Amino acid sequence: MQKKIFTETQIDRIIEMAWEDRTPFEAISFQFGISEQETIEIMRREMKPSSFRMWRERVQGRATKHAKLRVNGIDRFKCKLQRQITGNKISKR
Repeated sequence: MQKKIFTETQIDRIIEMAWEDRTPFEAISFQFGISEQETIEIMRREMKPSSFRMWRERVQGRATKHAKLRVNGIDRFKCKLQRQITGNKISKR
């Protein structure tokens, strides 16, 4: 399997999405074509070890980070108040 290469901007967006509580790993996979495990590997590589451990502890088993664990009826990737995401840029309110 060939390793995907991302720009610095894309890596920043992946990290930002991974930190967001309401953004499931499936959204990252949909947008960037990487699995949850690949997201974890990027986080491990790009973050300080202490920050990675803190993030990993926070998201492990969290229902909002895994679409299958979410409450029925919540199938969106973003908050209703957030405007459209276009080209990895979130429009300001």
